Amino acid sequence: MAEADYYKILGVDKKASDSEIKKAYRKLAMKYHPDHTKGDKSAEETFKKISEAYAVLSDKEKRQQYDTYGSADFQQRFSQEDIFRGFDFGSIFKEFGFGGGGRGNFHFSFGNESPFGAGGRQQRRIKGSDLIYEIPLTLQEVASGTTKMVSLQHGTRPEKISVKVPAGMITGKKIRLAGKGEPGSFGGPPGDLYITSKVVPDNQFSAEDHDLYLSREIKLSDAILGTTISVPTIDGKELSLKIPPATKHKTKMRLSGHGLPHMKGGKKGNLFVNVHVVIPKKLNKKQKELVGKLADAGL
Repeated sequence: MAEADYYKILGVDKKASDSEIKKAYRKLAMKYHPDHTKGDKSAEETFKKISEAYAVLSDKEKRQQYDTYGSADFQQRFSQEDIFRGFDFGSIFKEFGFGGGGRGNFHFSFGNESPFGAGGRQQRRIKGSDLIYEIPLTLQEVASGTTKMVSLQHGTRPEKISVKVPAGMITGKKIRLAGKGEPGSFGGPPGDLYITSKVVPDNQFSAEDHDLYLSREIKLSDAILGTTISVPTIDGKELSLKIPPATKHKTKMRLSGHGLPHMKGGKKGNLFVNVHVVIPKKLNKKQKELVGKLADAGL
């Protein structure tokens, strides 16, 4: 809740009497009431502010609390539900000429949505806002699942939540924690907390959806004759990959089922190995002689 000077909003002195405060609110309400402003969002916001100010300053106890603690501290102690509790919009608007006879049928928000319907009568409890929290995950954490501690701030109240992150939560995936969002208004339930993931770069693997990629270098002779190389997996294992004879540079080879798991179903993506054939920049004398013999042999 943003800090607000209620006296300044209504344009009255701090020593103003109840009748002066009521008169000031009536004048502003007549000007900014939705019946008069026809969908003007700026005017609607102003109407909300003056109504909040009047709800506090017209109540002897709330005004005393406001004067005692000051604006910032008051708004830490009182939610909007507290501020409007016991405030009879229906009677106020009827006295000012709103409501009844087809007038006063407005619907606007004092928070996420309006708790008031026609003539200001309380209509329904309001669910709190949903929150979205992004957490960084390594590929290893995506592969196996993990537990993260999330720190939230609900106004002045901090909260720490332990979140169990399932395996397969690649970038953009999300999970919902019901009731862990912002508190509701007017006795409404709290919103939900949505945890989304952002996979951080890895030194060895890259990822596209549930598939993993890595590169391995082989010698020119191994590319020609064929060989077997060792390939690491995201879960720390080592696999043997057979490189067939005459393998070309940048050949992509697939190891099925060794990628990242899906969040549902247990299926896994693939691991792709990009084979890079290393061409030596310099040859020693013996290597030159051997390459020369290969050339003579027509290779």
